[in-house]
Amino acid sequence: MKFKNFNLDRWLENWLAEDIGSGDLTTDLIVPEAAVAKACIHSKDVGLLAGIDVAGRVFTLLNPNIQFTVYARDGAQLDKQTVIATVEGDARSILAGERLALNLLQHLSGIATQTAHFTALAEPYGARLVDTRKTTPGLRLLEKYAVRVGGGFNHRLGLYDAVLIKDNHIKVAGGIKAALELTKKEISHMTKVEIEVENIAGVEAALRGGADIIMLDNMDCDQMLEAVRLIRGRVPVEASGGITEKTVAAIAATGVDIISVGALTHSVRSLDISLDIDLNK
Repeated sequence: MKFKNFNLDRWLENWLAEDIGSGDLTTDLIVPEAAVAKACIHSKDVGLLAGIDVAGRVFTLLNPNIQFTVYARDGAQLDKQTVIATVEGDARSILAGERLALNLLQHLSGIATQTAHFTALAEPYGARLVDTRKTTPGLRLLEKYAVRVGGGFNHRLGLYDAVLIKDNHIKVAGGIKAALELTKKEISHMTKVEIEVENIAGVEAALRGGADIIMLDNMDCDQMLEAVRLIRGRVPVEASGGITEKTVAAIAATGVDIISVGALTHSVRSLDISLDIDLNK
């Protein structure tokens, strides 16, 4: 799998400008302008790799003559000794790009690793694991890409590409019935409508109102079982709200079709990945 987006270079240029500013003071004082170096990017952790092509693009944007050689592709299982890539060329460019490249690689690999773990827990029950909009501003598309690398699926990308009626929408509209009527009146026939409910009465109202997908928000497993029996496969059922690695398997076992987990992106531990200059070059 490879991340493809026309905006990637613009994002990376902005992030490089944020870090380098008017110049890398330390590198420019210590490293001769003509110096060349070879560096090895390697894992010091166990997990799943994501973002290698993004990391490579950091260096080639700084200097198009840099050679970035990949040894492990996105989705590869990493151990504490895995050589992921080498970077060879202008030493100043390698040192200037090191932090941004590693920040992205570590963060995205952490998301992929976390997603693979959650997916493995839910998979025996046939539930699909999806992410949420609880992402880092500016990194959403990259983070959602990392979820896919980890075997998960994407929920909506933003407010613009799907209808999801949540509790506050329902309060403003005056109830589930009114919220669905207002939405169905205006929405394209090509767009599905999902609605969030908090109890069995809400499930019944959502079914009567013609919801295409029903989200069970913060229900316990007994309530979810009852809701799944009531819906009887007429529409897909999503479970959401505070789901952790300790609860995801039991939730999947209730028969829900989709489980959305904000923790895939909002509280993930980055993988430990390093870049070291090869002194034997």
